[in-house]
Amino acid sequence: MTDFISLIPETVLSMIGTPDCPPIIDVRIDEDFDADPRLIPSARRYSHHTIKDWMPYYQGQSVLVYCDRGLKLSEGVAALMREAGIDAKSIRGGGFQGWRSEGLPLVPYQKIPKRNEEGRTLWVTRTRPKIDRIACPWLIRRFIDPDAAFLFVSADQVKDVADRFDGSPFDIEDTFWSHDGERCSFDKMVAQFEIGSVALDRVSQIVRGADTAKLDLAPEASGLLAISLGLSQMCHDDLQQLEAGMLIYDALYHWARDAIDEGHNWPSVQAGKVA
Repeated sequence: MTDFISLIPETVLSMIGTPDCPPIIDVRIDEDFDADPRLIPSARRYSHHTIKDWMPYYQGQSVLVYCDRGLKLSEGVAALMREAGIDAKSIRGGGFQGWRSEGLPLVPYQKIPKRNEEGRTLWVTRTRPKIDRIACPWLIRRFIDPDAAFLFVSADQVKDVADRFDGSPFDIEDTFWSHDGERCSFDKMVAQFEIGSVALDRVSQIVRGADTAKLDLAPEASGLLAISLGLSQMCHDDLQQLEAGMLIYDALYHWARDAIDEGHNWPSVQAGKVA
């Protein structure tokens, strides 16, 4: 029988990292959260006690809800949201504990920067992005904070702007979210947020090769470099370039996850066949 009010963890995992992933809401009580302060990737934490305050934000959207064991708390919150006209489903299979027991990725909460008054994490980097400064925002929006905001400013002002506006500087020298030896900023974020996977590791190698001019690291690195430089020439607005770049990294991630064994030849083997 089809369950229209919940999804299994495997289905949720297949959505995470894609533009089709609905908002994920963690409603664990403080005691359960403190026992393991990690989140399912891209999730945002709320209290069920304040549901009337935050629920209107999700009007018109589809959402996923989980609690510690996937029982009364997540089922109740999801039902309340459906009653308010929001397409809400809970994550079954044991909730957070079930997700953890299956060894699925979890993001350490303390690594996620503090949200601003608008409920968004704020990130600051150098203007005129090419590779790392597009790849990192893609990673953040798809796996950490879908509402993240990005500021592109003069290189010598990145740290001061981040300090003044309580943001997180990235891909700039002498900051935490930056290159680490031969690893680029994208590598650093994958490792620190503990979201590594076969697909993301493939993407990381391609990004690293393109970003550090070590194109022999992956056959696809040269292609990513060419596309990134071309996009930079096309876009004269950094935010416009970021939005266009999101599609490129969505495609790259889908390839790395679902299509590495797929090829394409033309003409096809059927081209010269006589009926």
